[in-house]
Amino acid sequence: MNRFTVEETNLLSIYHEGGKREVMENINAALPFMDEGMRELAKRTLSKVDALTEEEYAVLAIYAAEEV
Repeated sequence: MNRFTVEETNLLSIYHEGGKREVMENINAALPFMDEGMRELAKRTLSKVDALTEEEYAVLAIYAAEEV
């Protein structure tokens, strides 16, 4: 079951670098530069990523939607 929406997966593909900790750090660092709508998306995505174990995050298929 995919826990992430297309928008959330696209966001992860932009900030994905290394593992779970790195993607969370990258998104958190970008939050001040996002508009309100993007911040809501980013916070929702961060919440979902935080709930994953390292192993669950490691097996996620993270790629931009147009690359499918």
